[in-house]
Amino acid sequence: MEEIRYCASCLFGAEGILRDELRRMDAREVSAQTGRVYFSGGPEMMARANLRCRTAERVQVLMGAFRARSFEELFQGVKALPWERWIGKKDRFPVKGWSLDSQLHSVPDCQSIVKKAVVERLRSVYHLSWFEETGALFQIQFTILKDEVTVMLDTSGAGLHKRGYRARAGGAPIKETLAAAIVDVTRARLAPLVCDPCCGSGTLLIEAALAAAGIAPGLRRRFSAMDWPCIEQAVWKREQEAARALERKETVFHGLGSDRDPAMVELARENAVKAGVGARLETRMADLSSFIPRGDRGVVLCNPPYGERLLDVREAEALYRVMGRVFVPRPGWSYGIISPHKDFEKLFGRPADKRRKLYNGMIECQLYIYYKS
Repeated sequence: MEEIRYCASCLFGAEGILRDELRRMDAREVSAQTGRVYFSGGPEMMARANLRCRTAERVQVLMGAFRARSFEELFQGVKALPWERWIGKKDRFPVKGWSLDSQLHSVPDCQSIVKKAVVERLRSVYHLSWFEETGALFQIQFTILKDEVTVMLDTSGAGLHKRGYRARAGGAPIKETLAAAIVDVTRARLAPLVCDPCCGSGTLLIEAALAAAGIAPGLRRRFSAMDWPCIEQAVWKREQEAARALERKETVFHGLGSDRDPAMVELARENAVKAGVGARLETRMADLSSFIPRGDRGVVLCNPPYGERLLDVREAEALYRVMGRVFVPRPGWSYGIISPHKDFEKLFGRPADKRRKLYNGMIECQLYIYYKS
């Protein structure tokens, strides 16, 4: 199979991180845009990106892109794409998508047109009058932004943030892909000790441990494209073996998580075990106000309640003040706190040494990093 063009979606603010991830995986023609990164490679790149990307939300085959201001233009543009290269006579191909600032603003109508166009294309190739759609799943995704249509096939299935270790979570969990981005920006994977004194279900610590040990986040789950007849199973097997060969079992890493809720402490412990990093993480019940950085070197990561989700704004602000008191400047130590509060630095008591805009779902946040002693 010839070169394939892919599109990996990601959280806003994480595009550069994902771009660098894909380049390290030897992806070709890598380019970042808002909320997505394009790249090229063979079928092995499909498996590799799904298995090893820490910050991608999903990996899709880019079928094509064109401009459409009418339903006829949409129909003809979709029909011209080589759907038979992927979709077989019995395969399922549902359609979903969205439209923004475009002439074609009715999503249900667009879905219907896209489906009809794909059927017409496949009918002309397979000479069938009806498709039973009982086989492998080929989820078609379209986006229409300012009349520019992009059509893709999803290879991931469930979002890539679903690593398989977090069946249960706390009341306001951080997404695994966002946690991985924070770990990357703060370089926590290189630290001998990583602490989270508001650990909740343990996501930040688990993602730091996975990155430090070189454990591919997708090894414990399946992907839609694993069922595609057009991709040999040997491709997935080779990439799984290659991913396991990159694991660093002797790495020096210890994670310490604490929370004032004993249920969260136990949940973080359970999730770490499911993720395969239980031996690298320690959890205990403790209040944030009692936190003291111990040792010569380490990183503190924290996703405190925001006020708009778990605590009211005043309680959240009080928590930020406590952080400012206990997260003291110290040689060898750095702190990374994510928050949407515009006055976080004022409440914390000092300006950050570095800031990075990231989105927690649709909430615009800043990752405040302190590293100067």
